[in-house]
Amino acid sequence: MTLAVCPGSFDPIHNGHIEIIARAAKIFSEGVIVAVAHNPQKTFRLPLEERVAMVQEVFSWLDGITVEPMGAGLLAEFARSRGAGAVVKGLRDDRDYLYEAPMATMNRNLAGVETVFLAGDPKHGHLSSSLIMEVASLGGDVSDYLPRSVHRHLLEQGLLGHG
Repeated sequence: MTLAVCPGSFDPIHNGHIEIIARAAKIFSEGVIVAVAHNPQKTFRLPLEERVAMVQEVFSWLDGITVEPMGAGLLAEFARSRGAGAVVKGLRDDRDYLYEAPMATMNRNLAGVETVFLAGDPKHGHLSSSLIMEVASLGGDVSDYLPRSVHRHLLEQGLLGHG
């Protein structure tokens, strides 16, 4: 196939993200660019550089995946500037589809970039970075939802209550 972009804030990256990105890497023979988004209007728990570094560490074992920061510009322009013909989005449920479908149409109209939706594994269907961090802030154990390296980093940063 072609080169694809898999965008996200990854604040932090969790097992649901990893499942989608790893599957995309098997589909797109030219590789997958994981675009770590930065939006000055949004409040992040982790700075962009840390999020990029964590995603790079998580995927260091898998060929065909590169990680880049993505500025606040349009995803369609980012994809086009990298020569990507597709954007990959993971879907947990029908709400994700209803949110993502109009953006997919806009990206196709703006830059000729198609969006490929991958249904996420149901075992990750309840995961979101925000929920994970909320549970962690209240003392819940989120270690089953995060890669070990990310969990360790968040513990070191004092962002998790316990291990």
